[in-house]
Amino acid sequence: MKRLISFVLRTVPRPVLQRVSYIPLKITALFLTGNDKECPVCGKTFRRFLPYGRLQSRANALCPNCLALERHRLMYLYLREKTDFFQSKKMVLHVAPEHCFMERFEKVHGDGYITADIESPLAKVKMDIHQIPFPDNHFDVAFCNHVLEHVDDYHQATRELYRVLKPGGWAIIQSPQDWSKPHTFEDPTITDPKERERIFWQNDHLRLFGQDYGQELAKGGFRVTEDRFVLEMPRERVERFALPSKEIIYLCRK
Repeated sequence: MKRLISFVLRTVPRPVLQRVSYIPLKITALFLTGNDKECPVCGKTFRRFLPYGRLQSRANALCPNCLALERHRLMYLYLREKTDFFQSKKMVLHVAPEHCFMERFEKVHGDGYITADIESPLAKVKMDIHQIPFPDNHFDVAFCNHVLEHVDDYHQATRELYRVLKPGGWAIIQSPQDWSKPHTFEDPTITDPKERERIFWQNDHLRLFGQDYGQELAKGGFRVTEDRFVLEMPRERVERFALPSKEIIYLCRK
């Protein structure tokens, strides 16, 4: 199973996966009945989650019912327990929307929930994050996860996210990080796909953020809180939900 999932992730175009992957996974879920793992996004329980990863598969990563990964389950718990996101209707911009969130977020925020992406078939609005086609001070909340490692100018992208948020608004902006590196690394002269994959973790990544990620986000204008939410949880809860053990939530306020 690990090898199959890794092969599919590396060979099937992402837009195709976004459209059809949930179908075979829901069938797989029937064979994983149990109560050892719980997905807080969809509320389903399983004997275990599915492995997931391009290079090295992570055990207990993917919920076969809603497709939530470790980082998605963590973010959902954070939104539910540490924000008012689910308590009142808001104007929300969701860049590169994740399948596991879309229906649930739209149910709460209705027409105010806008999904946007440059290529995703799931998004309502086709959009280049370098030039967000919405006016200043328009949204209460923005999500932009695992995007900034792909874009040409991530400083311009964060400035745009800051611009379209209302004063007092907030964003969650997550990206892969190498915690062993103090500084973000990018080098456009590295063009070989295999070398890019080795250094940046995927061949379509343009950089790898380091320990300074929060500081880089602040350059867009945000006041950034590095919330160690998962590090403060009981170990039993982290294991039950199969959460990432080290991920920091970057809450970016305007």
